[in-house]
Amino acid sequence: MTLDEFRALTDASTLSVPLQALWCDARGDWDRAHTLAQLAGDNGDRDGEWVHAYLHRVEGDEGNAAYWYRRCGRPVNRAPLREEWAAIATELLGR
Repeated sequence: MTLDEFRALTDASTLSVPLQALWCDARGDWDRAHTLAQLAGDNGDRDGEWVHAYLHRVEGDEGNAAYWYRRCGRPVNRAPLREEWAAIATELLGR
């Protein structure tokens, strides 16, 4: 699936939980996105932890974001949020 196809989905329920979280975030549902990412991350899903880190950047909680970046083994991202969202989605869709 391409990034454009992902953005155009009307239902993401068949995708991985981290991708569902990104999909919800893209539609302005940060709370649902966070719930999904936290669920995945709390179960040791590194992709969920990565999305969780990104969502805390969206929220403006840099300290909490840094914690989740450390948990998933990735450096803190300083790119514009839209760029990071696209990079995460592209990598997860490519798996």
